[in-house]
Amino acid sequence: MPNRDVVEAFAKHLEEGDFVGAIEHFYAPDAATYENDAEPTVGRDKLAAKERGVLAAFKQVKAVRIGPSMVEGDHVATRWRFSFTNAEGVTRTLDEIAWQTWRGDQLIEERFYYDPKQLGR
Repeated sequence: MPNRDVVEAFAKHLEEGDFVGAIEHFYAPDAATYENDAEPTVGRDKLAAKERGVLAAFKQVKAVRIGPSMVEGDHVATRWRFSFTNAEGVTRTLDEIAWQTWRGDQLIEERFYYDPKQLGR
């Protein structure tokens, strides 16, 4: 079960834009993430590389937590709003729920639930 202070520190990394640092610091080496129902990306190094690719595609990425993170045993649920600004200055937003499973203070699985059509608006 994650300590609430660890969950808050993880969220702070995202809110400060340190997305890759959050992966490197909090994810277990064998962590897996799922985008909606897609096949998982497995392994902290692959997750960090994927995140670097996303960040390189945009001029700016911002994360805002909507409300508190809910912690129950080994599970954490958080609502996020992400803003992606491209090179032309166009910003798209994505509202998402992140459902996490932790092993102690390491994140071992994260599932992202969102409507991908949001990015086309």
